[in-house]
Amino acid sequence: MGLKVIGAGLGRTGTHSLKLALERLTGEPCYHMVEVFKNMDHCPVWTAAARGDMPDWNEFLAGYGSAVDWPSAAFWKEMSDAIPDAIVILSVRDSKDWWKSASTTIFRAKDHMPDPKWQEMISALFSTRTAMDISDSEACIAAFESHNESVKKYVPANRLVIWTATDGWGPLCSALNVPVPDEPFPKTNTTEEFLRMQAQGRE
Repeated sequence: MGLKVIGAGLGRTGTHSLKLALERLTGEPCYHMVEVFKNMDHCPVWTAAARGDMPDWNEFLAGYGSAVDWPSAAFWKEMSDAIPDAIVILSVRDSKDWWKSASTTIFRAKDHMPDPKWQEMISALFSTRTAMDISDSEACIAAFESHNESVKKYVPANRLVIWTATDGWGPLCSALNVPVPDEPFPKTNTTEEFLRMQAQGRE
């Protein structure tokens, strides 16, 4: 198997919809933050990577055909270097819309997981990889935009797909050289859905 797609876009850029779309197009599982919830033993590996000890990516993510969202998006450069045949998808959205979504969902929820392995992973990622002060909207927006520009400058054009959720199937199918499915593009994990699931988890 091995990774065919590396997602460089940060969370709240349509990454869960992208996960479902890539699973539909490749027929293989896609790694996403939701996979960490199912495999908490992965947290120490991500923590070590954040501190500079990179795993063998294909070995660590064996069984997955793609990887998007945090935490893997924090390592897009290392992963793209290690797996040169994989395409890189940079999922993007308007930076102010991104901040509005991220600040009311993932940033608010990041410290609510009780598992110490999770907390250590998140602390390591935010201290070494994301360079975001989530209490400062302007700094976060600047970091988001800087991240996207870094990807665009580093990844060769023939490997890079810049994608927004409104683009749907087309750019993904073209990059993967597969037909466009005769079905609506998945739309999941909206802010409303995220907050509803979070509230249910606290009940």
